[in-house]
Amino acid sequence: MKRLYVILFCVVFAFSYSYKAQNITELVNPFIGTGGHGHTFPGATAPFGMVQLSPDTYNHDWDWCSGYHYSDSSIMGFKHTHLSGTGGADQGDILIMPTVGQLKFISGSRENPDEGYRSRFTHETEKAFPGYYSVFLDDYKIKVELTATKRAGFHRYIFPESEQSNVVIDLQHGISDETVDAQ
Repeated sequence: MKRLYVILFCVVFAFSYSYKAQNITELVNPFIGTGGHGHTFPGATAPFGMVQLSPDTYNHDWDWCSGYHYSDSSIMGFKHTHLSGTGGADQGDILIMPTVGQLKFISGSRENPDEGYRSRFTHETEKAFPGYYSVFLDDYKIKVELTATKRAGFHRYIFPESEQSNVVIDLQHGISDETVDAQ
């Protein structure tokens, strides 16, 4: 009987060891919760990391408290700090936006992205994996890639050939920034 248990153990161990190891990060979909009232962002972050690089599509209403909502079709830029799933708006500091052509100093509205440096995009060109985000900015023909480590975030922009390429750094923007008087 003891011999049967040893053989059974060896067979089970041999079969369990023969399966290929699965990369479980392939099962993660960073877009889950970015629509409805999920309040999450799809951008690049590392576990317990200092930065959370992600696109911002709007920053003033409750559904956009993470800075991103799947229902939008334009991006105002890419920020380095976000809160995910909190239901409370905060952070969204250091907005960076690559552009080409005439330099603009305001982001523009969702209704009329041409007013500023905001760009249209489609969800078909968005890609997100744990630690990585990519999108194609339709108005500027720029491919954007974002990745993050524990203490730093990296942007990569692939610009088209143009007379003038720009990187806008907007330190004024934040998510739901409001001045509150202390009593």
